[in-house]
Amino acid sequence: MSPLAQTASQEDKIFSRDFLYIWIANFFIFLGFQMTIPTIPLFVKDLGGSDQMVGIIVGIFTFSALLIRPYAGHALESKGRGFVYLIGLGIFVFSVGAFAFTASILFLIIIRIIQGVGWGFSTTAGGTVATDLIPPKRRGEGMGYFGLSGNIALSFGPSLGLTLAVLISYQQLFLLCAFCGVLAFLFAMRIRYKKVDPAHQTKVARFDVLEKSALQPSILLFFITFAFGGIATFLPLHAIERGVEGIQLYFFIFAIFIMVSRLFSGRLYDRKGHKLIFLPAVSLILISMLLLAWLPNTTVLLTAAALFGLGFGAVQPALQAWAVNRAPADRKGMANATFFSCFDLGVGIGAILFGQIAAALNYTSIYLTAAGSIVISILIYVFTVLGKSSDNIKVG
Repeated sequence: MSPLAQTASQEDKIFSRDFLYIWIANFFIFLGFQMTIPTIPLFVKDLGGSDQMVGIIVGIFTFSALLIRPYAGHALESKGRGFVYLIGLGIFVFSVGAFAFTASILFLIIIRIIQGVGWGFSTTAGGTVATDLIPPKRRGEGMGYFGLSGNIALSFGPSLGLTLAVLISYQQLFLLCAFCGVLAFLFAMRIRYKKVDPAHQTKVARFDVLEKSALQPSILLFFITFAFGGIATFLPLHAIERGVEGIQLYFFIFAIFIMVSRLFSGRLYDRKGHKLIFLPAVSLILISMLLLAWLPNTTVLLTAAALFGLGFGAVQPALQAWAVNRAPADRKGMANATFFSCFDLGVGIGAILFGQIAAALNYTSIYLTAAGSIVISILIYVFTVLGKSSDNIKVG
């Protein structure tokens, strides 16, 4: 191989030393987070909270993350990737550890707000660092591989959390989750981050809270993660009410099929663009929501998990790569901030609204409403994207 060919090969390499470090750090922060997703609602119930309070406590976290992301996006360009990422991880460790000493709903709400700040900083920075390290020509594939770190954590994090909640105290569980954040911090310290451009340190954009070029895929994501809020928050309670076993397996199957889809969907995006991925993927998610509304037995529960995993695993990295590729080189951080803000907004509004729906109607209505949200995303895509000349693939 000629020296020029060797250089080109190195430039197109995804799995560099620093990519592996950000991958491992992302795995541990997501593991600590995923263990709390199904256990926080149970913890709220243990403290005497209602379904409405479960929705509020889940929602307040996501809105906290949402509000901090625009600042995180600016800080990534002015303060540096490492500064934002390590600060975010540190706040996450403190807040999750504080759950262990929470004995009231009010204190839990305060700590959830702080946790949202840490989550907003760390996930916005983590996605941007990964974007920096992935060759532009392989961004869809690379983001799919990066997403696997969170998906592997998802494959056993929720079920591990539910299992440990029975075997050990909530205090021990939350301290273990905080320790996962410590491990993420240690690996993050070893990453060689992209240098800050001095020109960006002096920029002040008071009302610059989003990247407009990333709005289209981010809005589509909002309607998809709106449905996700119902699964993350109320599915364990829905399964208990229906007498359906296997909720621990749901999260495992969900994550396994996310990983399966990402083995091919990223490459498919790089070659063909989002138009070959979006409609098939969200159609699978729609079927999954309808199955959860029905939910007669464990077989249907696990089938819904597989379909949702295949669909979400394909569409989420495709939409993220689409959002980042459209952004200017000095706005990748803001593009990721906009993307994850819509992710948070969908989950947060979904969780709060679904808490009200559960109290006024029933858990079944949650998943019918979620299916309606997926239909809206399909209609938006068909009428604003499909058949138009918007960039299907644009590397930048």
